Amino acid sequence: MRRDTFLKSMVALAAVGSLPLSAHAAVAMKMMLPANPGGGWDTTGRALGKALQDAGVASSVTYDNKGGAAGAIGLAQFVNGSKGDANALMVMGAVMLGGIITGKPPVNLSQATPIARLTSEYNVFVLPTNSQFKTMADVVAQLKKDPGSVKWGGGSRGSTEHIAAAMIARAVGVDPAKINYVAFRGGGEATAAILGGNVTVGGSGYSEFAEYITAGKMKPIGVTSGQRLAGLDIPTLKEQGIDVEIGNWRGVYGAPGITADQRKALVAAVEKAVKSKAWAEAMEKNGWTPAWLAGDAFGSFVDQEFASLRDTMVKSGMV
Repeated sequence: MRRDTFLKSMVALAAVGSLPLSAHAAVAMKMMLPANPGGGWDTTGRALGKALQDAGVASSVTYDNKGGAAGAIGLAQFVNGSKGDANALMVMGAVMLGGIITGKPPVNLSQATPIARLTSEYNVFVLPTNSQFKTMADVVAQLKKDPGSVKWGGGSRGSTEHIAAAMIARAVGVDPAKINYVAFRGGGEATAAILGGNVTVGGSGYSEFAEYITAGKMKPIGVTSGQRLAGLDIPTLKEQGIDVEIGNWRGVYGAPGITADQRKALVAAVEKAVKSKAWAEAMEKNGWTPAWLAGDAFGSFVDQEFASLRDTMVKSGMV
């Protein structure tokens, strides 16, 4: 093929968006954030967008927050509105799986394209500073006395903090079906409720509460990890006699209907982004643990997690 003919073909392909991401120096990308501003998905998506630009694979990134139903509303918009778009990404994670299990929405993750798992994080339970309780033992004692009087605040139904609350109840001999869980559409709303003393105890990833814990506006009383988080003096649930351990993770999916080459290019772009300085700074700032897993391996992991979470939720009386 003559060079000028080749160049004209490349221009034509680029014009209709058929070139894989790797063929572009940098492209305008779109990020679906299926939650309201201020939460973990929002923070993750915006940090990844900055990293994609820092790595030189995105010229710009636009964000679309669409909260509700544990991400199912955003997932539906992404699935129905981004078909074949090789430059679109959606942030998701364990919370979305839980929401799909409990809510049974008309869309599911199998309709989108798994790209990569990015981070893992454990949940921290906190008390408002004006709380009458001081420890998780105090909360458990009240839970045993009157389950409905303890208001657990966190993300959507089926979120990891919701599952953890049900698991705590079950572990201490309380019917999980009797817990009073207050679901919020985003981390910002949940944080405001905790700071205002409108819930008894709040749960989320440490990164969402870090600044308030450091400032003394929230008191951490337990973490869902097997061991204490590095550098933090927060007791695990297990060391307090509550046999509960559950982790959270976040990743990104691509649009439905993209080609194998487009998927490969997206994986490469995200992998380049997570090696950038901007991403390293976000990891350190938020206390995230790297958990890179890409392509088909990530898709298999999601399937396994879905089955495992469903089993846990059934045993905890949530399904």
